[in-house]
Amino acid sequence: MSLLARLKGGQPEAKPTAEAIGPAEPAPAAEAAAPQQDPFKTHLHHRLIEKFQKEQMDGPKMNNREFMRGKIAAEVSALIEQQKKTFTPNQVTVLVDEMVNEMVGLSILEPLLKDDAISEIMTVGPDLIYIEQKGRLTKSGLRFRDNDHLMHVIERIVTPLGRRIDENSPMVDARLPDGSRVNAVIPPVALKGAALTIRKFSKKKLDIEDMIRFGTVDERMAKFLNYAVKGKLNIVVSGGTGSGKTTTLNILSSFIPNDDRVVTIEDAAELRLSQEHVVSLETKPARSADGVSVTIRDLVKNALRMRPDRIVVGECRGGEALDMLQAMNTGHDGSLTTGHANSPRDMLARLETMVLMAGMDLPVHAIRAQIAGAVDMIVQQSRLKGGTRKITKLTEVQGMEGDTIILQDIFEYVQTGFDNQGHIQGYFSATGLIPKFVDKIETQGIKIDYSIFEKEKKS
Repeated sequence: MSLLARLKGGQPEAKPTAEAIGPAEPAPAAEAAAPQQDPFKTHLHHRLIEKFQKEQMDGPKMNNREFMRGKIAAEVSALIEQQKKTFTPNQVTVLVDEMVNEMVGLSILEPLLKDDAISEIMTVGPDLIYIEQKGRLTKSGLRFRDNDHLMHVIERIVTPLGRRIDENSPMVDARLPDGSRVNAVIPPVALKGAALTIRKFSKKKLDIEDMIRFGTVDERMAKFLNYAVKGKLNIVVSGGTGSGKTTTLNILSSFIPNDDRVVTIEDAAELRLSQEHVVSLETKPARSADGVSVTIRDLVKNALRMRPDRIVVGECRGGEALDMLQAMNTGHDGSLTTGHANSPRDMLARLETMVLMAGMDLPVHAIRAQIAGAVDMIVQQSRLKGGTRKITKLTEVQGMEGDTIILQDIFEYVQTGFDNQGHIQGYFSATGLIPKFVDKIETQGIKIDYSIFEKEKKS
């Protein structure tokens, strides 16, 4: 992309009043309003573009935010002095921040990205920017100048990753440097203008203690998950969109012993494993220059040649499920993946469908036998009313009876009602059943506390 294309963008217009969807939530604390000097800011913007073009500033310098801040601050001071403007120090700081965000950052989205209370940012064309806070959606009160302004921001995200987005390829998945997940859809597919969705990645690496504190699991379930991963069970994390599957997969991966060689495979790299011996692989979409793509399935096949102890696939969506199941069945115990489904039984049906997408003409009984032999446990995660996320079931895959895969719940979340705010209330409970795979766990030298399986007596 040319320097001019990287630098050009628009200026934010006046911010409309925040308007809530559902129960009102305060709008995010965006940066202080810059002085309303539109002609001055427009002139400054053009002056900066011309200066950086003249100096042929590109590459590493353009990506060095602190270096660019110094250059921009100098130009702001020079222009203020030249035009004999009167700004307070705070106004100058705000103006410099705005220009840095506009020219080398993500423009008006930068304050939203820095606000830790915001978990997701969603645009509907250039005029509407919604945010998610504590599970609820509100309008941010920000807007792009026009669709071109929004497109420049999208291009700044995808271009450094070697991805493309245009009329011939109007959808793209990408990530920000901090690991936040990005999806963009542009016209002609998006009828109201470019739609950009950013699911922010937590700056703090979460662990199992955080899951207990958030109420996602209880201590007994956490202990059981630790046993399951260290005991080399093959685990599928199942759940709907936004239920927290990737976060749970990250936390489960933290239980993998440090001396295991782990290969991770993802569409857009999001997993952050703490172990040293980790090989991270990422898909490559086809580009017009070479037309060559590298899919999840290609990477799963290649991972088998890399001597992995564990394979962690960010998400199975298609034919790679067959290769993943075969890997689980051929000595790569302790492998992990996620999939979209609303219950453990639905997850099995999804796996069947994905295996068929591999193009293999296999009978249903053979597919189910492959699944039953490969998967030891399904972790079902759900996003409940009010935005809370719970692991609602830990389910053992016991094997086959006839053509049916037998499932057995080990732990579950029992709903009891709703509170005054409409949030679901309930408690975690053991079913009282001991899974058959405890023998497999104990062969890894792990001593199990069997008291965690005892069912509570409720009065």
